[in-house]
Amino acid sequence: MRNVILSGGAALILWVMPAYSQSSIAEKSGVNATLGVTPTTQDFITLAGNSDMLEIQSSQLATAKADEKDKAFAERMIKDHTETSKKMRALVDSGKVKAKLPATMDSAHQAKLDKLKKLSGKDFSEHYEDMQVAAHKDAVSLFQRYAKGGDNADLKAFANETLPALQEHLKMAQELEK
Repeated sequence: MRNVILSGGAALILWVMPAYSQSSIAEKSGVNATLGVTPTTQDFITLAGNSDMLEIQSSQLATAKADEKDKAFAERMIKDHTETSKKMRALVDSGKVKAKLPATMDSAHQAKLDKLKKLSGKDFSEHYEDMQVAAHKDAVSLFQRYAKGGDNADLKAFANETLPALQEHLKMAQELEK
């Protein structure tokens, strides 16, 4: 009887896991990235939009608070992520992508920005650099997964087109930390 219960429990886990891995909760928690699961179109738009907002706003802070090497990087992030946001908005506004762009950052991204706002000097620069590496690792994963298996051809093309710049941003951010 015990084996049946364990088997039933295992079957339940196997039955629930595919549904969980396709959810926005799994995407936000990193489960989908770990499993290599393609995000839904809405999850992609939501996460990419939140990421762009965090990149732009944290980089605007960096132009005022950081050292010169971080300021140059920040200016590039503002320029590139503003452009990415415009392209994504154009896809949604044209109707080619059926999803809703986030109007404001979600609480997780806002908390990261709020923490950064409280820092200054070396603490600010270290935290900003760490944030940039982590954010770009997440973005590269998100864009790679959607480019490979996304269900919207126009958004897949956008992900493929944007991916090399994000990979370059990640290398640049990693160089800042050295």
